Amino acid sequence: MNPLRLYSYVTAAAVLAASGVIFWLRTHRKTPDQREYERRQRLNATGRITDGTVLELQEIVHSGRPMQLLIYTYDVGGVGYECSQDVTSLHKLLNLASCRIGLPASIKYDPHNPANSIVAAEGWIGLRH
Repeated sequence: MNPLRLYSYVTAAAVLAASGVIFWLRTHRKTPDQREYERRQRLNATGRITDGTVLELQEIVHSGRPMQLLIYTYDVGGVGYECSQDVTSLHKLLNLASCRIGLPASIKYDPHNPANSIVAAEGWIGLRH
């Protein structure tokens, strides 16, 4: 077989395989809701707990979609953090009517990135009454 012809077949096969991989990766992307669910699960499983305070509950519309944001503050290693968590998908687990300014809460945070934190996840709620 002619080496030039062999190289063209190999090149065509490589381009076809790369196109298939790129197509598969683009069609199997995780949605933002899936990524947020996985983040909550990871922090729930491996996060450390600290004390914090609920600052407020805001209801906003983002990209035509209503969202409920729980805004809270906490300290880790002498550094203060003020964060928010979208708790819209957790509305069945949380009693948001009882959320008040100054409500104490337990915060789970990533020890490698303390700004990455949650107040609630499936199976765990850090709000105290």
